[in-house]
Amino acid sequence: MPKKVRIALDAMGGDIGASVVIPGAAISLTRHPDSEFLLFGDSALIEKELAKHPALKAVSKIIHTDVAVSMEDKPSQALRRGRRVSSMWQAIEAVKKGEADVAVSAGNTGALMAMARFCLRMLDGIDRPALAAIWPTQRGDSVVLDLGATIGGDAHHLKALAVMGSAMASALFDLERPTVGLLNIGVEEIKGGEEIREAAELLRAADLPQLQFIGFVEGDGIGKGAADVIVTEGFSGNIALKAAEGTARQIAEYLRAAMNRTWRSKIGYLFAKNAFKALRDKMDPSKSNGAVFLGLKGIVVKSHGGTNADGFAYAVDVGYDMVRYDLLTKINLMLNRDGTALAATPAQEAVS
Repeated sequence: MPKKVRIALDAMGGDIGASVVIPGAAISLTRHPDSEFLLFGDSALIEKELAKHPALKAVSKIIHTDVAVSMEDKPSQALRRGRRVSSMWQAIEAVKKGEADVAVSAGNTGALMAMARFCLRMLDGIDRPALAAIWPTQRGDSVVLDLGATIGGDAHHLKALAVMGSAMASALFDLERPTVGLLNIGVEEIKGGEEIREAAELLRAADLPQLQFIGFVEGDGIGKGAADVIVTEGFSGNIALKAAEGTARQIAEYLRAAMNRTWRSKIGYLFAKNAFKALRDKMDPSKSNGAVFLGLKGIVVKSHGGTNADGFAYAVDVGYDMVRYDLLTKINLMLNRDGTALAATPAQEAVS
């Protein structure tokens, strides 16, 4: 019988905190009954929510702290005020101490990145972490990174992202050699900045056995599923993510307004209700919630701060899967197999 997956939760993180984190964990537990939880935060608030979820309460332990990182805190402020004592730090530290297999937080992105990097440290050969997420596409799911952990990056950093993203795709999608594309303003070799063109040259020359580099991918190629892994630096990746989420909500509002415009459209909606429900589910950003900080000596998952309980449950699911698929081992194997220097430029402040 496999051992339990131990999940540390920052119960105070996000826009709402425990009232989303606890019911979200309860939902995830129904899908993964072999989970155990460490809940870090205000014990009174956590116990109030846990009382509504007996099954979760039976497999959870509360570690009290009344210090929470604000969504407005800068990373440097969060480190000074919340190091050692905040719910975010303690959830990450539980991974470092071996008390948990993964930490999940809906808190401040920049603070989470800074604390995770400071507490867990980076894998050998990786200079800074990257946020990687599963992105639904026309042909299935892809892994996209970096979605905003840091800004900018040279060719070696982009190559490192390709290797780590391939490890994640290989683990999640059971692919022997995932396809990898670099996000660019065109597919021609002369397009894009110097660092992107140089990264393409590095990946072609390396001809790594663990991934298949297919060249450049334009923005619309993400949704088309042009590659199993799409690589970009954090500034462009975060813009792509927010634009996609906003577009999904915009289309959903257009459909809702159109279906309520006339009595004919309302009748038509009744006949096509199941089809519209399937479309709504496919476009729901919460179902793709949960980004993984890759490059750390431990697994940390970032949930969207404004998500609901269902969305947070998906982030917990991602953390569970990363543990069960042994992501860290796969990344280490791929990095060691590569054997090349993957040093990147100094990290800048995370995109929030």
